[in-house]
Amino acid sequence: MIQENINLKQHNTFGIEVNARRFATFSSIEELRSLLSEKNDDSLLILGGGSNILFTKDFNGLVIKNEIKGFEIVDETEKFVHVKVGAGEVWHEFVLKCIELDYGGVENLSLIPGSVGASPMQNIGAYGTEIKDIFIQLEAYKIDTGEIHIFNNEDCEFGYRESVFKKSLKDQYVIVSVTYRLTKEHLINSNYGAIENELTKRGITHATIRDISDSVIAIRSSKLPDPKKIGNAGSFFKNPIVDHKIVKEIAKNYHQFPHYPAPNGKVKLAAGWLIEQAGWKGKTFGNFGVHKLQALVLVNYSESKGDEIYDLSTRIITSVKEQFGITLEREVNII
Repeated sequence: MIQENINLKQHNTFGIEVNARRFATFSSIEELRSLLSEKNDDSLLILGGGSNILFTKDFNGLVIKNEIKGFEIVDETEKFVHVKVGAGEVWHEFVLKCIELDYGGVENLSLIPGSVGASPMQNIGAYGTEIKDIFIQLEAYKIDTGEIHIFNNEDCEFGYRESVFKKSLKDQYVIVSVTYRLTKEHLINSNYGAIENELTKRGITHATIRDISDSVIAIRSSKLPDPKKIGNAGSFFKNPIVDHKIVKEIAKNYHQFPHYPAPNGKVKLAAGWLIEQAGWKGKTFGNFGVHKLQALVLVNYSESKGDEIYDLSTRIITSVKEQFGITLEREVNII
């Protein structure tokens, strides 16, 4: 059922108070098809967990929220299990279920906000793991034809926080399910310094996938604000990937700074470090600002407007560009 003039504050983790002229949820392909038949000429917004979006104004169209559930084993061998998951499942709840069943591969991605459907769209990643590493395929509903299309790993054109669904196929499909290849014989990925330090602190020398998950949860909880308490969308900016000559320029003024190898001979820099060096970490402007523990995170302390946070992000981009010659890119979708 389509509702009129619905406040979206509870449907975005920034907690921005804006209205959708029309709003509905769907929990099956049939319900999705029915809702789209009533779209008329309205603009359309597909909403998942609302964790990677910043509303700067009311949405004068139809917002439909994906609530398709499901967890199904579709193939299994001695070493692997293939699990098909509804796109409307909460990502972290899915991770915890995998840990409970002793299925590995997603433990490094614990506590990432959002829905399962957003995971391939964003190619979410953390602590040395990305969705493309465990992804088999997804099912997507083509909005203009009503057909279900299958996309494999290559079809999705995964990049750093990118996929074909954010580029050439943007706004053309609704992801309805994702299938992952999970391990039964686990390859533990604890190479990230923060994870190694957390395991050492806990006295763990032979980590399980649960140990990794618990460590990641502890790390993220210690430096990232809980969106249930402080409105935010996690990392607001992408870590920039640059040429070596830019790294050499930065090294002239900073003897040590975080940088990591990237594909094609490039180097990945830490956007949070750049923002902090530009003086923005912990800055507050009334009821919004930059988080005091993680400069990558912009926060809504109470009743701020989306355009205020957007304007702050623009000022940060300008500041970093002036100081380092690097143009930061927003990771969050702006509506």
